[in-house]
Amino acid sequence: MVQIKNTAVRYGVVAQFLHWVVAALILVQYVLGSLAEDAGELKEGNPAMLLEQLSLLARHKAVGMTILLLACARFLWRRMTPPPILPQRMPRWQMSLARATHALMYALLFALPLSGWMMSSAANFPVSYFGLFTFPDLVAPNETFAQAMKSLHHFLGPLLFVTVVIHVLAVLKHHFIDRDTVLKRMLPWTA
Repeated sequence: MVQIKNTAVRYGVVAQFLHWVVAALILVQYVLGSLAEDAGELKEGNPAMLLEQLSLLARHKAVGMTILLLACARFLWRRMTPPPILPQRMPRWQMSLARATHALMYALLFALPLSGWMMSSAANFPVSYFGLFTFPDLVAPNETFAQAMKSLHHFLGPLLFVTVVIHVLAVLKHHFIDRDTVLKRMLPWTA
C-alpha cells in the first residue's frame, strides 16, 4: 500500500516526490545558469550566442519559477504532515544542525527564485513560464535595484550549493557510518 503522508519513521510518497523533483531541478538550474554564463562570455565574438544566452536564461527562469511553486507545495505539505522524527541516538547538536540546514534550504528555495524574479522585473525583462504565460512584474523597472538583486541572486546560488553539499554529506554519513535510516526514509523503493 502506498503511504501518502509522512509517518514518525518515514516520509510519504508526496514528500519524497517533491524532494527528488526539486533536487533534480536544482541540478538543472546550475547547468542552465552555467551554460547561460558561458554563452554570455562568447556573445561578443559571436552574436548568435546572445540568442542562445537569452534562450537559456528563459528556461532558467521558468525552471526557477517551477522550483518556487514546488517549494510552496513542499512547505504546505510539511505543515500538513510533519517530517519523521530524527533518530533518538543522534546527538542534540546534530539535530540542531539538521534543522538549521533544512530551514536554510527552504529559505533559499524561496529566496533564489524570488530574487531572480525581482531582478528580471527591475531590469524590465519578462519572466515567461515556458512560453505559456508571463508572470507579473514584482517591482517597477529600476536599474540600481536590478543590480542589487543580481548580486543577491549570484550570492544565494553558491550558498544553496554549499548547503546542499552539507546536506548530502550528512545523509551519506548517516547511511554509511551511523547506519541509521535517515536516507532510507526518503527513498521511494525502500520500506
